[in-house]
Amino acid sequence: MRTGDYKQTYGELVALIDSPPVWLWSAVLLLALIAAPYLLNSYALSLLMIILITVTGALGLNILTGYTGLISLGHVGFLVTGAYAYAVLVSKYQMPPLVGFLGAGVVPALASLIVGAPSLRLKGLYLAITTLAFSCIINTVILEMRWLTNGARGIQIQRPEIFGISFDSDAAFTYLCLAIAALTLLATLNIRRSRVGRAFVAIRDNDTAARVMGINLHAYKLFAFVTSAFITGIAGALYGIYLSFVSVEGFPFLLSIEALAILIVGGLGSALGAVLGTILIVLLPEATRLIFSLFSAQMDAAFTTGAQELKSMLYGLVIILFLRFQPRGLVGAWHDIKRAWVHWPLRY
Repeated sequence: MRTGDYKQTYGELVALIDSPPVWLWSAVLLLALIAAPYLLNSYALSLLMIILITVTGALGLNILTGYTGLISLGHVGFLVTGAYAYAVLVSKYQMPPLVGFLGAGVVPALASLIVGAPSLRLKGLYLAITTLAFSCIINTVILEMRWLTNGARGIQIQRPEIFGISFDSDAAFTYLCLAIAALTLLATLNIRRSRVGRAFVAIRDNDTAARVMGINLHAYKLFAFVTSAFITGIAGALYGIYLSFVSVEGFPFLLSIEALAILIVGGLGSALGAVLGTILIVLLPEATRLIFSLFSAQMDAAFTTGAQELKSMLYGLVIILFLRFQPRGLVGAWHDIKRAWVHWPLRY
């Protein structure tokens, strides 16, 4: 473990990864994920798919809320828009899956301009309510456009075939989710260390100071919305393919709360935090169910029948605990552990 964090050049300051052990562990993790479909059973593999899809969506929200500081309670609206865009293009109009994924990103990005425009004047709770209203409106629009979306009946989706490679099996689809999640992670890390990313962070820290420094608040806020919605729409398409069926009921409001919980638990403004938060939040209900099953079958059955309600309670409890005891999230806890290791037995 390094004993210092000193940067002597600008290149070192903006390097994607400046530590050989981090490169090594990243390679080990990637190899483990590549081998996972051959080692895990179908249930564990489905959890891995959910984690990879959720990581993609959480990284998209992290650009808006973590980097730029714009709170969104309606990101599930972009998720469902992306899923329907893919389903309509691929299942109804027989377009290639790559066109479907492109549409799944572009359509929510265009919709985000409608939500992003009020953000030029609103912030904080007012912007959060605006995004929440968007998610309610988009559901109504989807249900009323029966000629395009089949209304409440939804649309069936088949697993895609891209460049002659079929992703019909769970293992193959896991690789597709892994590739998209890895590309999204690289993209968000590069955005964060670019001029655009630094402008996002400046707006988050103090928008008045950012304006004085010459940052165009209107352009960068809209760009944050568009980028975030594009990535979230791709995640929505993957989630729709995972479910094999797209309907409004498959994208409840709880997904928005889950996404915010991921960012808070992982650590706001950190791509690593979004990944760690996703793993914890996705596995938390499963771990709780296993603990319940150790006490009695009745408690396990109660958890199964009231899964949604208990998941909401768990997310709320975790958010409260992290805000109270570790506001910097899992990433902050990891930094504290590293600092304690480096300076032990001294405190500082």
